[in-house]
Amino acid sequence: MSEVSYEEWRARAGRLAPATAHRIGGADAPQSPGDAFDLVSPRDGEVLARVPAAGKDEVDRAVAAARRAFDEGPWPRMRPAERKAHLLRWADLVERDRAELALLVSLEMGKPIAEADGIELRAVINGLRWYAEIADKGLDEAPRTAPGSLALVTREPAGVVAAVVPWNFPLTMAVWKLGPALAAGCTAVLKPAEESPLSALRLAALADEAGLPPGVLNVVNGPGEVTGRALGEHPGVDVLAFTGSTEVGRHFLRYAADSNLKRVWLELGGKSPNIILPDAPDLDAAADTAAWGIFFNAGEMCTAPSRLLVHRDVADRVVERIVARASAMRVGDPLDPATEMGPLVSSRHRDRVLSYTDAGRAEGASLLVGGSAIDRPGHFVEPTVFGGVTPSMRIAREEIFGPVLSVLTFTDADEAVRLANDTDYGLAAAVWTSDLSAAHRISRALRAGTVWVNCYEEGDYSVPFGGVKLSGHGRDKSLHALDKYTDLKTTWIEL
Repeated sequence: MSEVSYEEWRARAGRLAPATAHRIGGADAPQSPGDAFDLVSPRDGEVLARVPAAGKDEVDRAVAAARRAFDEGPWPRMRPAERKAHLLRWADLVERDRAELALLVSLEMGKPIAEADGIELRAVINGLRWYAEIADKGLDEAPRTAPGSLALVTREPAGVVAAVVPWNFPLTMAVWKLGPALAAGCTAVLKPAEESPLSALRLAALADEAGLPPGVLNVVNGPGEVTGRALGEHPGVDVLAFTGSTEVGRHFLRYAADSNLKRVWLELGGKSPNIILPDAPDLDAAADTAAWGIFFNAGEMCTAPSRLLVHRDVADRVVERIVARASAMRVGDPLDPATEMGPLVSSRHRDRVLSYTDAGRAEGASLLVGGSAIDRPGHFVEPTVFGGVTPSMRIAREEIFGPVLSVLTFTDADEAVRLANDTDYGLAAAVWTSDLSAAHRISRALRAGTVWVNCYEEGDYSVPFGGVKLSGHGRDKSLHALDKYTDLKTTWIEL
């Protein structure tokens, strides 16, 4: 992507004519009379498109299409190798149109174009191929029984899956759910966030081009309180997988309880601790990674290392380097390949993040850098670092989902663990140390779904991702993700 200039990206953006209609049964769906919404680009505050909002009728049609495709269509009945071939073809088409998809993501939610292509689309293509390759490699079981009996345990697709995904990694989160669900033989209805519908619609159109049978993948757009709720309450949905806020996750559990008791899998928020011990193998690398982690994607990450827990003996050195990195960060138009941090997704979210910088000041934290909006078109906030943070402050306890770092200090490893676990969340954590025994002890003591040692945000599709406590349950990625979308059936035969 480096060979594409800033001017060319802006020219491509001007030529875009993205589809906005819901994708149901393998085709653009006519919209029933009803609501629509303006999709506003965070880079400049301009309207990108007018997007139909799905109500109950559109959701009913999408679920019915997925239901027919599951109950009557070929997808769950295909040889797994055939599903694999379709999914690999889909991945090839995504790679073919990679630049277009990266541009849509960048325009919709403000991700710098270099990251939209180099990180988001790379993860999407790799994820589709990884789960495609898994499709024909699952094994059933034949437990040993008495000589006169035969027991079979078969893993069968669970049915219609509703995938409700956020805007911060709109295509990656979709593939984390659609990849294993479709590989298992399920059919799906995808509801992207209302801030990022265009890339999801394009992804679905490529699935249809790849030969997925009509109704296997459907997309409906609209607000969570209407479209998301309709999916959550729908009796035709067997499984619902959601990534988003803890507050909305609670709603989906209620919807399931009030409807057909569908399985609900939740990947929710985080307030992840990043622990730097004085014997970290490279303090400068630890500081640089801490700065990268909180400012990457403008801090709009559930795993963002938003609580820096640093030993008092090295705190000044580490924090000084992070503040210098924040001050030098290039914040700008996400279509500029040189941009390091883009805007926040919306004016409403920008104002929410700024309310936390106001709270940090009011509660007595020391503002070391940033803390304000940037005076330019779009929804930009300065990279922000607070020192002197105490565990009771809102900026230390609540998920901000923006480029705001809270620095807390500790005197020994036991205190670091207590501070790290003093949160309602449990998604991710990190520890920096040269002591292998300390790395193991601390990692085991941390209540988190992922613990990184001497790194942050590392991993691949072979390892599971998910959290504990208010960060949710169930796992995306890895073979374990298939558990969410399959049922175990026992067949007992008397010989």
